[in-house]
Amino acid sequence: MEGAPITVHRPSSSGGRRVTARGQILGLAHSDADVIEFLRRGGLEDAELLLDNPQWVAWQGGRPHEYV
Repeated sequence: MEGAPITVHRPSSSGGRRVTARGQILGLAHSDADVIEFLRRGGLEDAELLLDNPQWVAWQGGRPHEYV
């Protein structure tokens, strides 16, 4: 089975976290609201319900929902 299609990468030294979907860069998030907006633009209307679902979102490096 494949891993989660969405990855929120480790916080960068300048702040924010890169967000990718199946390897494609969606943007640099500075909050959960940014991640949700990226996912909505990608067609996931209920994106806020997916952030804590490990089948959809993999949080790498650092704690989930922390951006600095």
